[in-house]
Parts: sequence; C-alpha cells; structure tokens
Amino acid sequence: MTDPEPDKLFDRELSWIAFNGRVLQEAQDPNVPLFERLSFLSIVSSNLDEFFRVRVAALRTLLRLGKKRLKKLGVSPQKLLLDIHAAVHNQQEAFGQTLRGEVLPALAAHGVELLDEGQVPESAHDWLAEYFDREVAPRLLVLELEGDDGAPFLEDRRTYLAVTLWGRSGVMAEQPTTRVIRVPPELPRFVALGEKDDAAPEVAPGVSRTRKVMFIDDVIRFNLSRLFPDYLVDGAYAVKLSRDADLYLEDEFSGDLAVRIRKALAKRDTGLPSRFLYDPRTPYATVAKLKERLGLADEDLMVGGRYHGLSDLRAFPDLGMDEHKYDPLEPLRHPGLDGENLLERVEKGDHLLHLPYQSFEYVERFLTEAADDPAVEEIWASLYRVASDSVVARALIRGAKAGKAVTAVVEVQARFDEASNLAWADQMEAAGVRVIFTRLGLKMHAKLLLVGRREGSGLRRFAYIGTGNFNESTARFYTDLGLFTSRPYLSDEVRQVFSDLVSGEPSDAYEHLLVAPLGLRRGFEALVRREIAEAKAGRPARMILKMNSLEDPGMVSLLLEASDAGVDVDLIVRGICCLRTAGAGVGRLRVRSIVDRFLEHSRVYAFHHGGRQKVYLASADWMIRNLNRRVEVAVPVEDEALRDEVLSVLDLQLRDNVKARWIDRDQTNPRVTSSGPQVRSQMAHYEWLKARGTPAGSG
Repeated sequence: MTDPEPDKLFDRELSWIAFNGRVLQEAQDPNVPLFERLSFLSIVSSNLDEFFRVRVAALRTLLRLGKKRLKKLGVSPQKLLLDIHAAVHNQQEAFGQTLRGEVLPALAAHGVELLDEGQVPESAHDWLAEYFDREVAPRLLVLELEGDDGAPFLEDRRTYLAVTLWGRSGVMAEQPTTRVIRVPPELPRFVALGEKDDAAPEVAPGVSRTRKVMFIDDVIRFNLSRLFPDYLVDGAYAVKLSRDADLYLEDEFSGDLAVRIRKALAKRDTGLPSRFLYDPRTPYATVAKLKERLGLADEDLMVGGRYHGLSDLRAFPDLGMDEHKYDPLEPLRHPGLDGENLLERVEKGDHLLHLPYQSFEYVERFLTEAADDPAVEEIWASLYRVASDSVVARALIRGAKAGKAVTAVVEVQARFDEASNLAWADQMEAAGVRVIFTRLGLKMHAKLLLVGRREGSGLRRFAYIGTGNFNESTARFYTDLGLFTSRPYLSDEVRQVFSDLVSGEPSDAYEHLLVAPLGLRRGFEALVRREIAEAKAGRPARMILKMNSLEDPGMVSLLLEASDAGVDVDLIVRGICCLRTAGAGVGRLRVRSIVDRFLEHSRVYAFHHGGRQKVYLASADWMIRNLNRRVEVAVPVEDEALRDEVLSVLDLQLRDNVKARWIDRDQTNPRVTSSGPQVRSQMAHYEWLKARGTPAGSG
C-alpha cells in the first residue's frame, strides 16, 4: 500500500496543536460553567507541557544528532519546529486572552477577585505576612545565578521567579544580582486571603475568609523585601523549564527491562531542555544571563506570560460556588449486571458497559467476585495504567492470597505511569501474583481481563475486553466501552493473547479477534477493502470509525481510496488527524471531533459489511505504533442487540451539533451546526442509558 500524496496529509504535530485548540474552545465557550472553563484552561496548559516534553524534545534530539536533512512530509525538523513555535505562540496568546479577558472578569462579576501583589488590601497585609512566614518562607529554595559554584539546576516543569536585586549602597556603577526562587510545589498554587473583618465569618480568631485569591507566586512577590532586606527588589519574573521526558532505554542500559526503567526514571527530571518559558517583561539582560548560565539555545526560548504552570488552574479554590460547575452525574446501574453473581450474568449472555456513564464498579466486581469464588482457578489481567489506589490491583492480590493462579501482565513502558505500575507490580508479586513485564519495543496496550472457573470437568472462561484502562481514576471521566463475554471462541482467544504476552512472541493464530502487531492492520484493511468492493459493485457501503488518533499513512491512504470508490465514511477523531479532508463535512469522507466534559476515549469500528454490520471495539487507534509496535486487541460485537446499542451511540455522536467540530482541510475547528434540535451527544448518551437503569446512588 502506497502512502498518500503529501497534500493529502496534515502534519501530526500541528494536528495535535489543533486538537489542543478544540480544548481551548471549551474554555472560550461562555455556555460552559465558569469553573469548568478554568479546568479546560488547565488541561490546555498540561497538554502543552507534555507536548514539549515528548514531541518537541524528540524533534530537538534529531537536530542535536545532526539529522537536519531528515524530512517529514517534505518539511525539515528546523522548519517544523518553527511552525510549531508559531502555532503554540498563537495558542498561548488566545489562552491568555481567554483567561485575562473573559474568565477572570467573569469571576470578578461573581465576586471572586484574583489579586496580584500590588492589589492586596491593607486589611490583609498582616495576614499575608504571617502566612508567608509560617507556610512559604520555610519551603523556599533560593538559587544563586552568579558565582563560582556552577549553574543552578532548574527542575522540570517547576515555576521559578527570577528576581533582580540591587545593593543599597547607592553606587550607580554597581551591577544587579539575580536570584532564582523555586515556587514551592508542595503548597497550594492559590491562596484565598484572610483579612481582619469583624463583619465576616471567621476562619480563625479575628480573621475572615474573603473571595480574594492570589497566586502563591504573588504571595512571594509581595514579601520579597522581607526576604531580601539588604537589597532593593527590581522585579520578579516567572520562568519555567520543560525537559526531555524520554527514558532512552535503548541507549543507556542493558539487562532486565524493569531494572532499566527504574534506573532511567531517576534521570527523567534531568533531561535536556525542550522549552524555556519566560515572562515577556523580563529584562533582556536577565534573559541573556539565564540563557548563558543554564546552557540554553535560542530555540529553547519561548515567551510565555506572567504566570507559568497553569495546569494548576484546576486547583483554583471554588469558594463554595458549585452553581458554576457541571451538575454531578451519578454513574448509572447496569440493569443486566445487577443482582446475582456477575459471572453467572455473563454466562447467560454478553453485556456492554458504557463508561463513565455506568459504574466502573462492575469491572471491580468482576475481579473481586472471581477472587472470592471457590470454583475460580485462574485470573488474568493486562494492566497499562494502574491507578495510585487501585481496586483492580488489590483484587488481583486478593485472588492470589485465596490460592488462585493470578497473572498480571504489566506495561512498564506506559509514559509517566512507569513508577506507579512498577510499585504495584512489586506489591502484587510479593502477594503471589505472577507478574509479567513486556519486552522493550513491544508495548502491551490491550485492555483484557480473563477469569477461568471450573465447571464440571472443564474450565469456563469469562472475559472483559475494553477500549480503556483498568484505572478507577480515569474511568470517572474517560468515555469507554467494554464487553463482558463468556463465548468460548472469544474467551479462548483472549487466553491465547495472554499466552503470547507471557512468551513475549506475538502470534497470528486468531480467527475472531484482531490482534496487533501481526493481525490488526491486515484485519482492518480487509474490512475496508470489502466496503470498497461493495461500492464498486453499486451496493451500499459505509463505515463509521471512532478513534482517538488517525496517523498511519497506509490507513489514511486506504480511507481516501474508499471515499474515491464511493464508500460513505464518517470518522469521529478526538485528537490527531493526519488526513487532510476536502472541507468541513463535505463529500463522502467527513471527520468530526467531539470535546466535552468527558474525554472521548473509546475506539469503535463499524462496517456495513453487506448489511450484516460488523462492529469492533478496540484498544487501538489507527497510528503506526498501535498497528505495528503494540499488542492491541479488537473484539467483534457478536450479539445483535449490543451491535445496535453501539451503533445507536455512534449515531448520537454523528448528530451532535453542540460539542462537535469539523476537522476541515486546515484544521481550524469550525463547529458542527444544523437546523434541527440540539444534540449534545454525551448528555444524550447518559439520558438514553438512564432510561434503562437507575442511578448508582439509588440502590
């Protein structure tokens, strides 16, 4: 299969920035509750941090290695970096305007003031000085920029204040000195001020809480003259350094992968710089001094704002203003899984779980009931991102202690979750769980649980095959689908996947599941080509494909071929989309993206298939890494009623005209509009399920 022409592809990195722009659109939407707009701004900032730590750092590495002629879509790394910086600069400008020009004034209109150090009312001066002395000053780390002890080390993603100080001698020829202060990460980023006010409710004797809030940065600025009494303070400017987060496992160590990762994690925070953000008001001399002392290159420097690390906006104190948040949605009960033993329910038929609309408790019950069932002999689990307080991991430990043969395949290469996964692996192994780590170069990304229960002379297997991680934290706000099944031809193949993971050698011995790295691409290609053949024969041909990212050039080429052949194609892509469409919702190939209160995470692939409807739930996106370098699983939804259920969910998303955007040719994110009634697919999905069940909190 040939790759598409360059004009049919959109650059991956620029497409990711466009996705982050869709998140920013939610922060810009006045219909979104005020504190949720702050949360979306927080996500935009957090996303950019990770983007520079991973993607930009990788491009910078290419340049450092001298691979200047390596081209991507006909663009050199140098040119791509310039394009990235320009796009990010524009996004940061829009971010700042949204925060300063829209969200903060809206907060002020509701009586919440965000003050800087020059706006502190006199009634709060004493309180603020006491707070600084008690909570802040003991935690400050002050670094010398000048001196003979070498350059100061700036921690990854921490906010610092570069403070310009003059001696009090009055000698004009004297040069200023610079101190770099780390903003204490262990303290709340925002402080709700107290002040002397007898008329307001007290939070301490003589002290009332107000709706005045400050960044901890400004609390430090307010007290700098007390911190440096022998100097005149001439400004304090925020700076932040992002570092390359790659572990470089191939280069640094040999031996056991888990050991290599443990060693590499200790070095992650000392990676090479990938972005140095600084306040635009920082004097040129200070920037130059920082650049020289920290060993930065020109391309590391990026103008930011007065405040950095704005992922902390999600921690803005709500001050009891719940009316400015989303109304809570209680996870729903699943009418087919309540009541008797869950395994017995699954034995009677397949069941589909809709997360987060339905409770993740059913996944937990699947494992805890298996751990307590005397007839259960074996439990298998694939763990990609383990929650810090994992009920899933504890259930596996419980099963092992009950004498079951429990095996956990743990992915220790899951970026930024390596340490948590390793910690749980240690705990599980100590409790008797057999822990298997994947090998370098082949990540395990499949979402599989398997229980083997003795029934007569045989072993009956029960499987859960999902699109999302077994992580209680993310299950509250990621939308995912999961299939409970005891069909032998599916559960036996899930057992084969685990055998492959244990051996470390992928196989292609699957008739029903599509399994990467050997069979998933080929299976999807065959399904698409079947639709192409149907279209060429003049018969109906249609695909609805929902994924997080579309990046694989071969699959992009095949989709374009399908569209040209007459196949009707609807794509729902949350994030990266490297397919350059003809326009916003025009032609036979249309691409939407939905951004709302929950993170769209499910991967669903539906094919008309001659009217027989083939529907797959998958762990994989259509990216090179998913199709070629990971263990991924797509499961067919065999039950006709459940297929219709999945198709109904997809139909809701295709009718969304509130939170959907078109991914157009230049990825400008125009809203999907229609003249019909408003459809907000996530809320419609919840209400549709609610009509068939009862809220989780109602018994």
